[in-house]
Amino acid sequence: MKILLIVPRYNFTNKVDYQYVFPLGLAYITAVVKKEGYDLECINLNHFSGTIESIINDKFKEKQYDIVLTGHIGVGYEIIEKIIKSIKSISSDIKIIVGGSLVTCEKELMLESLGHDFSVLGEGEKTIIELLDSIQNKKPLENVNGIGYKDNSGKLIFTKPRDLILDLDSLPFPDFESLDYLKYLDNQTSSSNYFITDYPRAYPIICSRGCPNQCTFCYHSIGFRYRMRSLDNIFSELSIVIKKYNINSIEINDDLFSLNRARLYEFCNRIKSLSNNGEPITWSCQLMVNNLDIELLKTLKDAGCNVVSFGFESYNKDVLKSMKKPITPEQIDHAIKLSMEANMGIQGNFIFGDVAETKETAKETLDYWKKECKGQLRLLFIQPYPGSEIYNMCIKKGIIKDKLDFIKNHMNHINWFNMTSNMTDQEVMDLKKEILRLRTKYYPYVIPSSLTKIKDNRYSINSTCPYCKTLTSYKNCAIENKIHYNLGVTCRKCFMRYFIVSRISKFEMDYYNELEFLRKNYLFIRDKLRKTKM
Repeated sequence: MKILLIVPRYNFTNKVDYQYVFPLGLAYITAVVKKEGYDLECINLNHFSGTIESIINDKFKEKQYDIVLTGHIGVGYEIIEKIIKSIKSISSDIKIIVGGSLVTCEKELMLESLGHDFSVLGEGEKTIIELLDSIQNKKPLENVNGIGYKDNSGKLIFTKPRDLILDLDSLPFPDFESLDYLKYLDNQTSSSNYFITDYPRAYPIICSRGCPNQCTFCYHSIGFRYRMRSLDNIFSELSIVIKKYNINSIEINDDLFSLNRARLYEFCNRIKSLSNNGEPITWSCQLMVNNLDIELLKTLKDAGCNVVSFGFESYNKDVLKSMKKPITPEQIDHAIKLSMEANMGIQGNFIFGDVAETKETAKETLDYWKKECKGQLRLLFIQPYPGSEIYNMCIKKGIIKDKLDFIKNHMNHINWFNMTSNMTDQEVMDLKKEILRLRTKYYPYVIPSSLTKIKDNRYSINSTCPYCKTLTSYKNCAIENKIHYNLGVTCRKCFMRYFIVSRISKFEMDYYNELEFLRKNYLFIRDKLRKTKM
């Protein structure tokens, strides 16, 4: 069998686009399929100009394939649908296998609507090998655990769920090179890693899988059970790829990298021995707020970690409880202040709109954010992704009336649905306006002192940090329009984040704030006059 693996586009464009999250899941699938000796080729749609249909047609003019593999790390229904339709227009005999969170979390709906031949549900490394073997040797499909398909009568069939892969060390290292990883690396910009370095060559890695927490806004397509790779296995991979790809930073994509504290300290000790041509390797990871102290942060910093990510979500204890977040506002405050003390870059969000959200709980979180967070955390709204508890609640309450319409037409947008039990639609819209206003008022925006074009859409920018007042030159910045741009950067001295913007962008934000100020004052005076007349 001749097999083609297609990396889908992750941004809605028909142009070459290297700014996306590299697909670890597909890299693992490529590795296991090749290890079993199958004839596999790959095409990364992100690295080609033109429509999806034209790129795929050109590929099949070069060579014919019997099976196509694809999948999406997120919720890209439209992209996967285009890939499937393009393949089916070439020949209905080509078997299409799709994996990813969407076909796992909405397995009946996706198998019925997308029109592919097989779904791989959950972790796919063992499933894909058994499925390919069954297709090639005409073995009974019902014996392959973890798949969905239609029988000859068109009935949807889902086999027994596959057991989780407990021994992650048994898996081969992901095959990035087949997915055009070198071209991806060579075209990264300073914005690809929050401007920590000008020419990042970051390597994404998974050191564990699964998450035992049950946050209502998360979907668990690969299960709740937490499984870790051994450090020997992790560092064996890193020692190979750093030299092979000239890697200078590591992106750890685990949900719970710091669950085992002793393992984290050993990781820090071992990563200090790695280097890129004598230069230390920088890295980032996710931490938990409930086991954090300054000693741990200093150890991370000393080992080259310069950005840590937290799951904050809300500063109200009732909302945190409703979200099933096993943390407290006090722990959040502790984590933010310690990270800033340690000069550690922070990634984190406050997300609004939970079932338990009220005007008062939202105000509590916003008041804390304004007072203590210095514009370092993003303000967002909860999104009901398929497979999450809040998504199921939206369906049950009729907030999402048509699942397929929501997935196709709304899921890739920022939704401001009223999912709360105690807020009116107008109050949710007022909260939206307040969040948008606070973003423009409290995020630090700086006009650069100089902007110099290097080539094409690449610029060198000089800017002064609004926190520590250090002047930094950021090279290799990607700017499509030098008249209108907005770049989120990190100071390379204090590691605080701020935005470098054009004069027009700054004017627009100031103008918006002024209008919002006038609007709020008008409403205040109007309401006061009404009460006086009463």
